[in-house]
Amino acid sequence: MPDAHRIEAAISEALARARGGATAPGQLSAALSYACLPGGARIRPTILSAVAEACGEDRPPLTDAAAAALEFIHCASLVHDDLPCFDDAATRRGKPSVHCAFSQPVAVLTGDSLIVIAFETLARAAPQDPTRAVALIEILARQTGMPGGICAGQGWESEERIDLSAYHRAKTGALFVAATQMGAVAAGQDPEPWTELGARIGEAFQVADDLRDACESEAETGKPIGQDAAHGRPNAVARLGREGAIARLNDILSGAISSIPSCPGEGALAHMVRMQAARLVPTQAGTAARV
Repeated sequence: MPDAHRIEAAISEALARARGGATAPGQLSAALSYACLPGGARIRPTILSAVAEACGEDRPPLTDAAAAALEFIHCASLVHDDLPCFDDAATRRGKPSVHCAFSQPVAVLTGDSLIVIAFETLARAAPQDPTRAVALIEILARQTGMPGGICAGQGWESEERIDLSAYHRAKTGALFVAATQMGAVAAGQDPEPWTELGARIGEAFQVADDLRDACESEAETGKPIGQDAAHGRPNAVARLGREGAIARLNDILSGAISSIPSCPGEGALAHMVRMQAARLVPTQAGTAARV
């Protein structure tokens, strides 16, 4: 299992460097830390680090940089998602969202800055292995932007007709694909065999998030509930029912385990996926994931 302290240390170190000193704008500097600390489950960097370990990690600093960079992109997406022009969410991770705690202009700049910090973090780690670092930058850029990254996922919400499959692949799946691919690259392995695992975990996370939206309270999720219904977005529970969504989640997770490529740490990685699966389904749903 990846060392959570390593991930947090990498994030904190990069944030400290980005926040600057007395000459930096104070509100924006404070908002950077506010958006990232304390973190959530850190599931994406944890998966990235687990894949790197399973592949025989030989450049730990590069893995740490990749994990931190991926989390910065995720945090940036949350800051932007919460803005009034998108979800208009007042809370995130159990506290006021960035635009409520600071202001809308500072929130926009916070999200933008976190994206830049992500790529700066990878660039600073490039001396560890320039070839791998360039590949990591390319993967993260592709899964962040257009045409299939998280920006595209947000963009689908402005279309009259939504391609549901493309929407979920981009909105939720992209950063999970980035996690598995980047973990492989950080360890010097081919990223392509790891694409299916990331895609399946991303799909499972989307269904689980739909279940939490239907089964849990705002106090339990740390963010507003009912957002899909309020914004007319597709939702697995609305489409399949609660039990149907749980069954679908179990199917996806079983497929995720079987899609793990052969590697030295295959067994440990499968165990990590099972542990993450156990945390996905809310207890109020009545049935736990069976993987």
